[in-house]
Amino acid sequence: MTGLAATDFDALDDILDDLRTRHDETPQWEFCEGFLAALVCCRRRIGADEWLPVLLGLDEGGSFASDAQREQFMALWERRFEEVRTALDTEINALDEDKAYAPEVMDVRGAIASLPPEEREEVEGEDIPSFAQVWALGFMYAIESWPEEWEAPKDKEAAKWHDLSLQAIVALTEDDTDEATLSAFGEDGPPSVSENRLNAYGEALWAVYDLREIWRNIGPRVQQVIKGDVPGRNDPCSCGSGKKYKKCCGA
Repeated sequence: MTGLAATDFDALDDILDDLRTRHDETPQWEFCEGFLAALVCCRRRIGADEWLPVLLGLDEGGSFASDAQREQFMALWERRFEEVRTALDTEINALDEDKAYAPEVMDVRGAIASLPPEEREEVEGEDIPSFAQVWALGFMYAIESWPEEWEAPKDKEAAKWHDLSLQAIVALTEDDTDEATLSAFGEDGPPSVSENRLNAYGEALWAVYDLREIWRNIGPRVQQVIKGDVPGRNDPCSCGSGKKYKKCCGA
């Protein structure tokens, strides 16, 4: 299964834009990207029947335009899911390696800074998200939606590791209030992020790797099975047949 190309992400944006005409709270892809990464790291594989309504509000007025549109979205989602999972399961030494997980995030502040002065004035005063903030909000939204799957492990060392990882991602949900001195995606762009923000972004990506490894090592939650009282051999069978247990289910 091949990874997504730029045209595939454009197709996802088009689908989300169309969904937004029927449900105005449909998120941007960056939010979906964070949500997807959290599902990859989750202790349990959460099926589409669970996450689709939560992410896209399909039970609150949102709807795909057609079965074909839904199939296209799900096919692209699965390809991206496998791409992210493969990246997180691959050992790396640095985040700039080609095989490392690279979230699809936008540098909105950088894009605005690149606009002509008259166009920048049009958005002046608007609430512009910080670099990777929307991605982190999507990640945490998935965690908040299934908190039982994100309870800290019982092992103290793993629990500490787990909590520090979550704290690193939560840090990105906050605004970057420091002075912008760097460009997020290269040296040629206008300054749009602080050095602290880029460092926090790197820490958050390593945290995603850590969370994936924690739950891979621990495995899925074991469901406790509670057995009911077993009837005596001469008692009426609990199935309601009217026979003695020894001649029915206890035979």
